[in-house]
Amino acid sequence: MEWITKLGEHFIGLFNAGGETFMGLFTGIVPTLIVLLTFTYSVIKLIGEERVNKAIMFAAKFTILRYTLMPILAVLLLTNPMAYTFGKFLPEKQKPAFYDSAVSFVHPVTAFFPYANAGELFIYLGIANGIAQAGYSVPELAVRYFIVGIIVIFIRGIVTEQITKYLSKRMEANS
Repeated sequence: MEWITKLGEHFIGLFNAGGETFMGLFTGIVPTLIVLLTFTYSVIKLIGEERVNKAIMFAAKFTILRYTLMPILAVLLLTNPMAYTFGKFLPEKQKPAFYDSAVSFVHPVTAFFPYANAGELFIYLGIANGIAQAGYSVPELAVRYFIVGIIVIFIRGIVTEQITKYLSKRMEANS
């Protein structure tokens, strides 16, 4: 009968630990997320939505901006998954590459802007916790994540755009 008692203690202990984790998030990261979202939407309101749209359409004209600045702004301003709607400013042939860039940036952005993709936050916090326990700097990890993320989204955007061009030409030849 002792095993039933231990099973019951461990069963309820699981929920107690979950409750403690939830309260830790609720008193720690949730207020930060709310303030970050409020700040971002306030900046958009101050600048004006029309000006933001014009800036995005300008960036869409240049490859380097299309696969760096546009995905960064999309993820920061609209968050995941709404960020992909920035593709509306692009011609059809560039939309797959933009999507690839934007979807590849939702993890690296989490270090500085956790509201942008809350689903990835737990992954980043797990990695950051391991880095901290190993004695390394978490802010340095965040900076490296962000910089490498920008490099990766740029490369992915260019490669995906080239693949899209190749496949489009091939489909036209077959038609």
